[in-house]
Amino acid sequence: MHPSFQRHKRVAGRMVATEPAWLRFLLIGSTIGIVAGIIVIPMIFVFYKAFANGFSTYWENLFGNAEARHAIKLTLIVALASVAINTVCGVAAAWVLTKFRFPGRTFLLTLIDLPFAVSPVVAGLMFVLIFGRQGWCGPWLQEHGIRIIFSWPALILATTFVTLPFVARELIPLMQSLGNDEELAAVSLGANPWQMFWRVTLPNIKWALLFGIIQCNARAIGEFGAVYVVSGRISGETDTMAVLVQKLYESPGAMSAAYAVASVLTLMALATLGLKLLLEQRVTQSLEETAQTTGEAP
Repeated sequence: MHPSFQRHKRVAGRMVATEPAWLRFLLIGSTIGIVAGIIVIPMIFVFYKAFANGFSTYWENLFGNAEARHAIKLTLIVALASVAINTVCGVAAAWVLTKFRFPGRTFLLTLIDLPFAVSPVVAGLMFVLIFGRQGWCGPWLQEHGIRIIFSWPALILATTFVTLPFVARELIPLMQSLGNDEELAAVSLGANPWQMFWRVTLPNIKWALLFGIIQCNARAIGEFGAVYVVSGRISGETDTMAVLVQKLYESPGAMSAAYAVASVLTLMALATLGLKLLLEQRVTQSLEETAQTTGEAP
């Protein structure tokens, strides 16, 4: 274990030991109360309402409804495509920003965070202004019979934009800390760029890359604002699960179906959380094995 980390750990331990018991209980109780009130109880309520009319009704709301089946399928397709695009772009962006120095590098680094600052609704509107029928590219697209807005390409574009920073932002700090020594050694031994990436760079960044992919996927599955604007909310065509939940919630007599679809989104979020926890355990185990191999204290 690194000496500075051991020092911070000892300081933290002394701080905990000197804090009054009532303060510790108050902080812990407040944290549990906030988590329960904002996350756990609403999540339980979603499942309660989804199964309120029995499992058969729940199943019928999901798989007996063509719109719900299509929304689930479309959400998975859009999320998979967005994650794949962002994985490739994120790795490429992290590589360029950490391995090269060029004019505008700081601006490009800041630009990657733009989706965090821009409202998803505004992001969707930007794509409408570019690719919509009255947009900059609209007449040309219409002339060539290409449809982007109010179809699945727009969903992928909007979701990719919103989730753009996740992979790159996981990789950039790590690749900066790793430096270029191992890559330079690989090149000196005759490795080409492809071999250097697969045998040197990728093994070093694999855990951060997986973390970024998981976070990107979670955000893509639940995206609503940008998708709502560019989808046109066409039933059976451009409704993702998030959009369908909103439509069903506003439809008379469809409340049970809305909660059923919402429960699937919640299950996907829980599955993502489970993957994240498993990955964290695997990373911890890998670090401990590395420390034992190098002779450092775990």
